[in-house]
Amino acid sequence: MASEGSGYGRMATKTQAIAKPAASERALGFWLLGVAAMIFAMAVIGAITRLTESGLSIMEWAPIEGALPPLSQSEWERLFALYRTIPEYIDVNAGMTLAEFKAIFWWEWIHRLWGRLIGLVYLLPLLWFLWRRRLPSWIVPHLWIAFALGALQGFFGWFMVASGFAGRTDVSQYRLVAHLGLALAIYGYLLALSFRLLDPTPGLVGGRALRFGLWALLGLLVLTLASGGLVAGLNAGLVYNSYPAMDGDLVPAGYALLQPWLANWGENVIAVQFNHRLLAHLTLLGAIAVWLMARLRQRSRAAKAATSLVIAAAASQLLLGIAALLLMVPVWLGALHQAGALVLLTSLVWALHRTRQIEAPEA
Repeated sequence: MASEGSGYGRMATKTQAIAKPAASERALGFWLLGVAAMIFAMAVIGAITRLTESGLSIMEWAPIEGALPPLSQSEWERLFALYRTIPEYIDVNAGMTLAEFKAIFWWEWIHRLWGRLIGLVYLLPLLWFLWRRRLPSWIVPHLWIAFALGALQGFFGWFMVASGFAGRTDVSQYRLVAHLGLALAIYGYLLALSFRLLDPTPGLVGGRALRFGLWALLGLLVLTLASGGLVAGLNAGLVYNSYPAMDGDLVPAGYALLQPWLANWGENVIAVQFNHRLLAHLTLLGAIAVWLMARLRQRSRAAKAATSLVIAAAASQLLLGIAALLLMVPVWLGALHQAGALVLLTSLVWALHRTRQIEAPEA
């Protein structure tokens, strides 16, 4: 194999510069990119729904009829009466007025409506592309897998919401992590497919070491995002609102309050917040590591640019997280922090795309 910066590298770069996707592939790529953008917006709406404690305001699973909001006063009263039977109302929101109920209802309704729209924007063009035979054979299985994951995500959403109807005043933090994690997996999957369609011959491969580093960073980011879901599920961002210490200690005294010890990682707000802080800092260190690898080992210009985006996104996300913590997670900043997580994931998927293995041209 030719070394970095060799004639092969220069030749590959020239070959890639003139390669263009076909018109049909561009259409497919922009469609999938548009669906991914809708999922991005969905995740931010979901964060607002969570931060405003709106997720339990709709207690019925009605995929068709639920697309319409209440159209009469009697329907509003009926839905409000259902809400008043659950622990969240009895123990947290007792005395809430109908007007206050409507304020939280609308966020949950918008969240569910947006999910329905994503399904339509995905399924209808997919059927059209299949009917017109405009799909490359390699992508068809991927598109059906993505569709199946989307359907599963709808089930996960209801599975999560239903956990808050009895025995607790909120949804299960574990189910919330599953719901969020699947949404981000679908988002990353569609991004990767759209990048492959729109940029079929990316910049010169970054090398095996850099690829390994990027995949390792993606694994670390997955853990960080999951820990962030636990923070959201337990409202753990509303305690220990100081930085860098937690109540004067770098490692809080109450980290291991629960038994068995592993229960602390998912149910102890102190441990959950500490773990998220630690993982966020490790993620930034990982981003710095891949950025240095792309420069010190003289990688391609494409690899350098992609890793620069990763480190910028990681640093920005850490700063947003610190600000949200210090300000006790106002809704707008919590939503912005969620958006920052998706921007970081996007930059990492892009970096993996831009440094993927390519075949050398024939001599």
